[in-house]
Amino acid sequence: MKKMSVLIATAVVALGVSATSCDSKKSANLKTGADSASYAIGVNTGASYKENLKTLPGGEANIDALIAGFVQAIKGDSTQMSPADAQAYLQTYFVEASAKEAAKTKEEGVAFLEENKTKDGVITTPSGLQYKVEVEGTGAKPTAEDRVKVHYTGTLLDGTKFDSSLERGEPAEFGVTQVIAGWTEGLQIMPVGSKYTFWIPSDLAYGERGAGGDIKPNSTLKFEVELLEILK
Repeated sequence: MKKMSVLIATAVVALGVSATSCDSKKSANLKTGADSASYAIGVNTGASYKENLKTLPGGEANIDALIAGFVQAIKGDSTQMSPADAQAYLQTYFVEASAKEAAKTKEEGVAFLEENKTKDGVITTPSGLQYKVEVEGTGAKPTAEDRVKVHYTGTLLDGTKFDSSLERGEPAEFGVTQVIAGWTEGLQIMPVGSKYTFWIPSDLAYGERGAGGDIKPNSTLKFEVELLEILK
């Protein structure tokens, strides 16, 4: 619901800017300080929210329809929906659209893993975790009670990088059970000094809740992991 509220607010603000003129290329008539302040607000909000409108689930936003609804409502003209009906529709729409997106993401992950498990060197565990040994170390394997030091890079299936200790220039340290289930399982397979690639199904990652702005609900994740040390 929080995401829905942000998107609705974004659309309203952006429409408020758009509705000030039927021709967006027409120069603003800035005669007073209030005129200039109004224009400055429009520039700031328009620049801030331009990309956010692209996050509308279920398809590309129809800007003409958005502007028409805003202008009719702000002028007090007749609208095709009452404000109450519009709010109710949006609540239903965002819930259903988000559910459809999550289901699609889940299906894409399942299809990817089904194909990936047939590739040379890819091992699938009973839980569904998939991994490939890039470099096999010779050290000990951590247990659930251990803390470890690792370097890693995490990406989505489309290649989008969402986290990397390498880019931060500092290894990560954490308890083996303080991370997502796919990591907890995978780390205990790796000897120190190893480099593995993991493909983690959504139910062993962040599941239906997702994480942050990049990891959508039901996302299958890829991690390149180097186990540097078991910490004393």
